[in-house]
Amino acid sequence: MLSVHTSPMEQPGTGDAGGMNVYITHTAREMARLGIAVEVFTRATSSEQPPVAELAPGVLVRHIPAGPFEPLGRDELPGQLCAFTSGVLRAEAFHEPGYYDVIHSHYWLSGQVGWLARDRWGVPLVHTAHTLAKVKNAALADGDKPEPRTRVFGEEQVVAEADCLIANTPVEARQLVGLYDADPHAVHTVEPGVDLERFTPGSQAAARATLGLPRDAIVLAFAGRIQPLKAPDVLLRAAAQLLERRPELRDRLVVLVVGGPSGTGLEQPQALRELAVTLGIQEQTRFLPPQAGEMLAEVYRAADVVAVPSYNESFGLVALEAQACGTPVVAAEVGGLPVAVAHGVSGLLVPSHSAEDWAGALASVALRPDRRAELAGNAVHHARRFSWERTTGALLDTYAAAFHSFRNALRAEVAV
Repeated sequence: MLSVHTSPMEQPGTGDAGGMNVYITHTAREMARLGIAVEVFTRATSSEQPPVAELAPGVLVRHIPAGPFEPLGRDELPGQLCAFTSGVLRAEAFHEPGYYDVIHSHYWLSGQVGWLARDRWGVPLVHTAHTLAKVKNAALADGDKPEPRTRVFGEEQVVAEADCLIANTPVEARQLVGLYDADPHAVHTVEPGVDLERFTPGSQAAARATLGLPRDAIVLAFAGRIQPLKAPDVLLRAAAQLLERRPELRDRLVVLVVGGPSGTGLEQPQALRELAVTLGIQEQTRFLPPQAGEMLAEVYRAADVVAVPSYNESFGLVALEAQACGTPVVAAEVGGLPVAVAHGVSGLLVPSHSAEDWAGALASVALRPDRRAELAGNAVHHARRFSWERTTGALLDTYAAAFHSFRNALRAEVAV
């Protein structure tokens, strides 16, 4: 697996670490559990990182020096792709020919590396975009920067060269074909999963005690990277609107924001805190750094509603994790979120980003205990449709098909 710009060993929720990290970590571990050796190549960001680290038994992470030993923005990374590719090819050269069977690249930067490695090693390239520049640029948040033309061209090249393209949802599959002219036969839809052992229903009272939240609070939660794309400001504006309508809730409402600045959000890391002050809800808003493992599950359990107001999501793992914990989700009706959230069954989808619409949707769940309880029960059932075992099984089927198709094409060329 290739993951140039972020390591699966990083904590999701800040910097460039997010759902892709979770995806790589869980699918790699599940493959290793099935007896498949997995190596993940990522860029070294510190001189203290070992050249090779074990993520889990059977899963190695190779830190490839490429550029300075420090985090780089995604706009700076294309200039380091030659050095990174050289490191990947050098690592393979220490093995016997044919050591790797399949390359799975994640995000377009990795796809550029995988394209060259595929040709050198004679193995198929499977690619997952995770996000697409043309889709993001069509739905930018106010003030957010569009993705550069370099990325658009890079994605088009990877789509044209990859032997197999993995889409998270049928919507993304159609986008690859319609916006990037992908071969429909090369596109396969494999939905991501959720850790059903870690994210489970639990005591809301106990979770609130752990987080220091009042037992009788009305808790609206956001978990993810703090950046315009993820739109946590929509939740704050909706909360302010809700208090205008229901001022008696001021002593009970808690807006819980969990995550760290990322992307263009790094340019104004205090912007969300300042917005809370401007809206007059600084006393109701609590900020927590990114949470891992059981503590993240406790965040979901503590909430009455988890909000996912993103302007674009290829899928929305936070929505699945929250539902697996028995917490209804109110999400934007964009990208893969209509797959992750069953509208009117496990949560609600909002077709806009207006504070008025979001305040109404959040209130219709958080302030109606009977409705919330119904959605909560359905949320658990809905989330159980998704698992990393299911995702990994589908990926392995796709790998096998790509491997055999690639080998047959090579034999045909030799015969000619």
